[in-house]
Amino acid sequence: MAANRPRRILIAGLGVAGATLAWWLAEFRFEVTVVERAPRPRTSGYMIDFWGLGYEVAERMGLIGDLRARGYQIDQIRLVGADGRRLVTIRAEAVRKAMGERFFSLMRGDLAGRLREHVGDRADIRFGDSIASLRQHKDGVEIGFEQAGEATFDLVVGADGVHSAARAAIVPEDCEHALGYWTAAFSAEAYPHRDPDAYVSYTDVGRQVARYALRDDRTAFFFVFRAPAGEPNPPRARREQELCLRAAFADGAWECAEILALLDDRADLYFDSVSQVRAPRWSSGRVALVGDAAWCPSLLAGEGASLAMAGAYVLAGELDRCGDDHAAAFERYDRLLRPMIERKQRGALWLGGWFAPKSALGLAVRNGLSRLAAIPAFTPLLIGDMLSSGVVLPDYGGGD
Repeated sequence: MAANRPRRILIAGLGVAGATLAWWLAEFRFEVTVVERAPRPRTSGYMIDFWGLGYEVAERMGLIGDLRARGYQIDQIRLVGADGRRLVTIRAEAVRKAMGERFFSLMRGDLAGRLREHVGDRADIRFGDSIASLRQHKDGVEIGFEQAGEATFDLVVGADGVHSAARAAIVPEDCEHALGYWTAAFSAEAYPHRDPDAYVSYTDVGRQVARYALRDDRTAFFFVFRAPAGEPNPPRARREQELCLRAAFADGAWECAEILALLDDRADLYFDSVSQVRAPRWSSGRVALVGDAAWCPSLLAGEGASLAMAGAYVLAGELDRCGDDHAAAFERYDRLLRPMIERKQRGALWLGGWFAPKSALGLAVRNGLSRLAAIPAFTPLLIGDMLSSGVVLPDYGGGD
């Protein structure tokens, strides 16, 4: 490690990618500042499956035990019809066995929260602020903050999600591609229909709603539906989001009416478009991107949080390994991860039909394929892409 390597690094965003990156950079003795636009830690989100490269990174951080304790073991995915009758039951046991039990589920907000806790006082974390201006020069990056005045850093990393503001410093063109769907999620207490350890979903043409039981008598709900008239930009005002979600599922069967009755004023409502980010480059000069800001594969692809953690680990490790040559670190980071990311993105493009089929025929085909997936003998074939990322994470040292 060179004595004059870049020392002061600013991270924009304190989600899964930003918190993981902050921890590893601090582990490698960088001086880390994190600026997060939200005034307080975010808690909204949806259930994710946690496996693969992110699982390995969490192990190296000494976090797997804590994350498992916060997580859930979902034993089955249950697809139901309009009357609530089971159409297909997909057992998770075969998936866990194929992955050597290195697989569990947890709320994305719980993952981000535990990562933030793990960072602790290793980094200077500033909530309620963001980057207002960014100017690179030969020896650093001058940052103007919305609230905290100005400061100079050696490097800046945008970890501010799919709608990244930092991305404009690297790729001025719009890299966010709407896939034609919107999504929402929230949780509520005392919902009368609870199926512990099961992910229960109802799919109709153009939409899907699912629920899963959480601890403390809470139930989480998840929605995917085709964007009205192909509109790429969902509403940002809370009241308009509620109205949009009600309209999308107003005539829905199953438990739609009961679920929508719980929607009013949910503090944890999450509402967004389903998009991919396809950035032709992840760095420029002294500024880089990581996680969804760089490559969001979309929630249709799955594994987004895991890939964000892997990307953060690799970026931090290469910056440490390359000493004062940040350009070489950025290039190695891109070269190691980009082929896998692009393959995941391509795979996500056909998955929209599973979540929200375009037609009655598409729904029938989707249900037929789901019945095939329920046969244990076919499981290893159907999850083959999940079992191997094609990437071996380097050992950069540090961690537990």
